Amino acid sequence: MNWYKEILGRIWALWALITFVISFLIILLPSLLTGVFPDPRGQDYFIKIARIWIRVWLFIIGCRLIVKGKTHFEKGKAVIIACNHNSLLDPPLTSPFIIGPNKTIAKSSFTKVPLFGWYYKRGGVIVNRKNNDSRRKSYEQMKQVLQAGMHMCVYPEGTRNRTTAPLKAFYNGAFKLSVDTNHAIMPALLFNTKKVLPPGKFLYGWPGKMEIHFLPPIAASGLSPDQLKELVFSTMSEYYLQHST
Repeated sequence: MNWYKEILGRIWALWALITFVISFLIILLPSLLTGVFPDPRGQDYFIKIARIWIRVWLFIIGCRLIVKGKTHFEKGKAVIIACNHNSLLDPPLTSPFIIGPNKTIAKSSFTKVPLFGWYYKRGGVIVNRKNNDSRRKSYEQMKQVLQAGMHMCVYPEGTRNRTTAPLKAFYNGAFKLSVDTNHAIMPALLFNTKKVLPPGKFLYGWPGKMEIHFLPPIAASGLSPDQLKELVFSTMSEYYLQHST
């Protein structure tokens, strides 16, 4: 039975990849045209198009996404989304379902992908983590995103969690940003993306139900970046253990 599932899993992954590329090409031009509108309105249109795209694509590949905690977003109040990171599916699922215009911190390597690089730059704050100047510039850009009334999405683990632990150790950036700008951190947890698209297998996946849970914002007031990091980490870790299946 294992060999049978291995074959079907690779057929499904190939189908998911093909349909992702085709549907992306359909929404590329409308998405880029949102740049003619000033932010945050332009970014709001960009996110709404992405939400429709991903919902349709998930239906095509037989996956379901449940979003919980949308009521924790307050209109006109930007927050820093701190999300766990298990799979390549995480960025396409997180940003479109954050309520309101938002941008995501994004690795510079993906900007080199033909066509997708344009889309990637439109939706994110680009950083080369190996370059100190790039890191400083991206930090200032994240401040500008928040000042413009848009949410900023960050994956504090830095890279995908390939361990069996609920979370990897967090980097400091998101929490320093929170303290410096006085914008609250909203923890967000993705469930089952690792089961649908495992990080350790090439071109293999399996359709299933995924979830994203947005938790109540945690204010930075009176906390140091390290204290805030510890509080958010423990909150997310405990919640993940209580709700993972």
